[in-house]
Amino acid sequence: MNSDSDLQIAGDILEVPHLLQPPREHPVTVAEFAGLARAIAADRAQWAPLVQYDATSRWYHRLRTAPGYEVWLLSWVPGQSSGLHGHGRSSGVLTLLEGELTERTQRGTRTLAAGAQRVFAPGYVHEVVNDSLEPAVSLHVYYPGLTEMPMHTARCEAHAPQDPARDALTA
Repeated sequence: MNSDSDLQIAGDILEVPHLLQPPREHPVTVAEFAGLARAIAADRAQWAPLVQYDATSRWYHRLRTAPGYEVWLLSWVPGQSSGLHGHGRSSGVLTLLEGELTERTQRGTRTLAAGAQRVFAPGYVHEVVNDSLEPAVSLHVYYPGLTEMPMHTARCEAHAPQDPARDALTA
């Protein structure tokens, strides 16, 4: 009888080179990009000495570029915001290194603490704000590299002002 349960591997599978994936020089999957961000986050000596804080505008520094992607380091003093924006055709991984940030989207608001990661696809629109009383530092990986950051004027429901007339119509 021949069934899937009859399959057995004879010998050392690692000796069959054509079945092995070659090691990748650069990440290509979402999991690999998230892993890259975690590895950079864990290597504090690589990024911490570079961080600066600017009370007049958000500070950012391109930490790394490689074929098809780039890594950015950003700092946020209390009250600083990205504004509501997208990332063009880029996907991304946002990793919070220090502090706390608030992310606002049409779907709601979430607080991100140190170690949190957000993965997003092209077309994702959000606003990131430091609503806390302490500075924050974040790491952003974009694939492909960020070529545009379109700003949006529409408000996220999560922080739009109350409109009693609209609320009465939808109640």
